[in-house]
Amino acid sequence: MAHPGMGAFPIDRGFAFRVWAPNADAVAVVGDFNGWDAQAHPLEHEGNGHWYAEVPGAEHGHEYKLLLTAGESTFFRIDPRAQAVTNSVGNGILYDHGRFDWDGDERFDTPGQHQLVVYETHIGSFMRGDNGGPSDLNNLTGRLDYLVGLGVNAVELMPLMEFAGDYSWGYNPAHIFAVEHTYGGPDALKTFIREAHRHGIAVIVDVVYNHFGPSDLSLWQFDGWSENGKGGIYFYNDHRSSTPWGDTRPDYGRQEVRDFVLDNARMWLRDYHADGLRLDMTPYMRYVDGFSGAIPQGWSLMREVGEVVRTEFPGRITIAEDLHNDAAVTATRQGGAGMHAQWDSEFVHPVRQALITPADEQRSIPAVARAVVHQYNHAFDRVIYTESHDEVSNGKARITSEVQGDNPSGWHAQKRATLGAALVLTAPGIPMLFQGQEFLEDEWFRDTVPLDWERAWAFRDITQMFRDLIRMRRNLAGRTPGLSGPNTTLVTLDDDANVIAFVRSTDDGRHVLVALNLTGEPVQREVELPGGSWTLIFNSDARRYSQLFGDHPTADLEVRDGRSVLDLGPYSAVVYVPA
Repeated sequence: MAHPGMGAFPIDRGFAFRVWAPNADAVAVVGDFNGWDAQAHPLEHEGNGHWYAEVPGAEHGHEYKLLLTAGESTFFRIDPRAQAVTNSVGNGILYDHGRFDWDGDERFDTPGQHQLVVYETHIGSFMRGDNGGPSDLNNLTGRLDYLVGLGVNAVELMPLMEFAGDYSWGYNPAHIFAVEHTYGGPDALKTFIREAHRHGIAVIVDVVYNHFGPSDLSLWQFDGWSENGKGGIYFYNDHRSSTPWGDTRPDYGRQEVRDFVLDNARMWLRDYHADGLRLDMTPYMRYVDGFSGAIPQGWSLMREVGEVVRTEFPGRITIAEDLHNDAAVTATRQGGAGMHAQWDSEFVHPVRQALITPADEQRSIPAVARAVVHQYNHAFDRVIYTESHDEVSNGKARITSEVQGDNPSGWHAQKRATLGAALVLTAPGIPMLFQGQEFLEDEWFRDTVPLDWERAWAFRDITQMFRDLIRMRRNLAGRTPGLSGPNTTLVTLDDDANVIAFVRSTDDGRHVLVALNLTGEPVQREVELPGGSWTLIFNSDARRYSQLFGDHPTADLEVRDGRSVLDLGPYSAVVYVPA
């Protein structure tokens, strides 16, 4: 009796193989287990476009390929669901998920959305790799103590599915079920996630479902069939195939393709114990050009991914990179896509603009205020940031370099970069940092250029500011629960003085006051404030964070008749708690 499952999966004393190839006339599996003999193990057609065989003696680690015949043509293909590959154009490798020792990892609980502080990283450039190549998951595992010390409790890994070559951002997945071999393959990812969990850090995997490839694609015309010179059974074969990254948009209308994507989402959460998925550029799942030409099947697949995570993996998280200011992306009712959160363009763009604008009088404080209070369906269904892989590349650079390209380590650069970080870590939402931001990495992101870890020592005091902000955001000292509360009240918006202040609160009335000066001069402003008195617990102008800073003597606040005076240093953020 045939076993359920797709791809290559272990059975008693061997492996079973099942592949979807509705237009093939014959399919066989060849590999180390049969001497690569094309006659040894033909697959039987099951009558629904699927082919199946069981191979006694096939073992974990054996290399294999599928041999397909369509008409007069015979060709080798890598299994679309191969769990490991030798490289993007090599062989599949049989892999048994049950062999890995998770050693009690099931006890890890993913932090709630109101608790998360996310650190986005690119595995290959996180540090200098062995022998001068890209770094890998083992290198990243060795830096977990650093991330613990920084205080983040979630790492978002840029895509790590097998891609062409050794260097890539990862947004060109050739095999979406296989972990990139230069990063260490499946065991290395499992080890990283297990060790991250032991360190109290959740792991979010960036997945690419808006296109595949475009290069090194065994999926392309997989079983020999196609229309209009397009990609065959896994892809749209009309105008809907076109994306900015290639002519390879999956056919979301085919159930087998939908199952391919949904099973992939399940795999990261079930077999790798990942804590969440970040879906790349979802507008290109639901629109032909990202803005128009609706693809209803793409929207419904997004929703189905959300439903799978909510129902089968409660407590895990899905994050969409949608950037269309559409509350339906994170809505669960009335046809919403059911994502838990989405990257918020309504925060990053106005805030970055305010930070990099040279002239103080040209900054828009109302725009910053709107960015602070913006939300979709609740306070924590958006991810907020000033730097991400997109925001520091493709013609854009790190905040420090945008502010002062000829001196990205200077006073202006340090001041405004840290001001942005303070806003990210005190405003409502899920805060996210990009690798190296905490030690003022400059220039722009490239997958071939590792982080400059000498800066981590040179700017260790700036990194301490990030640690202090993260500790407050996570309420690790028990004094700032309001920063993880759902309520935000804007108490001051002064466009003339470039000052903004807001109160973050829990539902039971525990408050935190945040004030920011977005001008290069100290300011004093009388403002209306709730409460009786407030104690200063953070001042970004403190000299202990940088010898370039002025140690402005911002004092505690006494509120009389509902008013007090804010005294803020240049380009500074301060945080108060009730006395």
